[in-house]
Amino acid sequence: MKFDEEKIIHPLNGFVGLFINILVMLFSIAVFVIDAVLFECLLIGGALFAILLVLSILLFVATCICFGGLRVINPNEALVLSLFGKYYGTIYDSGFYFVNPFATAIYPKNVEEEGKKENLQLSSKSSQSLKITPRKISTKIQTFANGNQKVNDSLGNPIEVSAIIVWKVVNATRAVINIDDYKAYLSNQTDSTIRNIARLYPYDIIDDDDDNEEKTLRGSASTIASEMKDELSARVENAGIEIIDVRLNQIAYAPEIAAAMLQRQQAVAVIAARQKIVEGAVSMVEMALERLKEDDVVNLDEERKAQMVSNLLVVLCGNKEASPIVNAGSIY
Repeated sequence: MKFDEEKIIHPLNGFVGLFINILVMLFSIAVFVIDAVLFECLLIGGALFAILLVLSILLFVATCICFGGLRVINPNEALVLSLFGKYYGTIYDSGFYFVNPFATAIYPKNVEEEGKKENLQLSSKSSQSLKITPRKISTKIQTFANGNQKVNDSLGNPIEVSAIIVWKVVNATRAVINIDDYKAYLSNQTDSTIRNIARLYPYDIIDDDDDNEEKTLRGSASTIASEMKDELSARVENAGIEIIDVRLNQIAYAPEIAAAMLQRQQAVAVIAARQKIVEGAVSMVEMALERLKEDDVVNLDEERKAQMVSNLLVVLCGNKEASPIVNAGSIY
């Protein structure tokens, strides 16, 4: 059964409860003493003495039990209580309170196991039995960084992705009742979400296409992180967890293909650069021929034009600086 409706309780002020307990305890002690004095003085009978004695002892025991209902709630903490196996209520307001002394705190399994380990350690060091105070649920903003996840992108390339999750508990009741260990649950759901979203997109656009608007893990990290946040929020809602922000921490090719993909990217970059250089060189050659023709500087036949175009392209497209040779004679 999932607990979707949370019951927020506002218990009695702890100082008021403490004051009442002390008064009742003092009253029980006074009744016990007066009852004994009156019985010694033969002012009351044995039956009345026994009744007053039992009442004073019961009051004293009851006040001792009630001291267990005093609870301290620190800022940004929540205390989930159960009473005889049933959900009793949740306290969010910080302060000193008095609650039903038979109400017990509910906390995640991992905290319970840590408390048992501490009890064993303390018991081994001391002959007295020491009890660990039940821990509350923190509602502070927390950061969780999952390890690198090796996944395949949409092109089948293995990549490593990690994310930083900013989260907090907004419903402590769901966190401890619906989920066995909400921190481990968040970790597992984060890994699953990263795998599910990362496989939908390529790591990077390999082809140099300016008109391509396809999302990539490297180029659209913010958008993809927003999608991860939406999916992760839906997954952990039943655990009472709110996802505040998701940021991709690391995105890289897996080591086994990183070198090969780097060479491929370099080759694509070289080809793209060469294409730009050739386009610029051709436009410059066309401009030069048109200016020579318009200004009637020199008349070239087709063979000389081809030679001139060849020389200009060699000069403009070469990797090294050209060493020109000046012809002082006739070009024919």
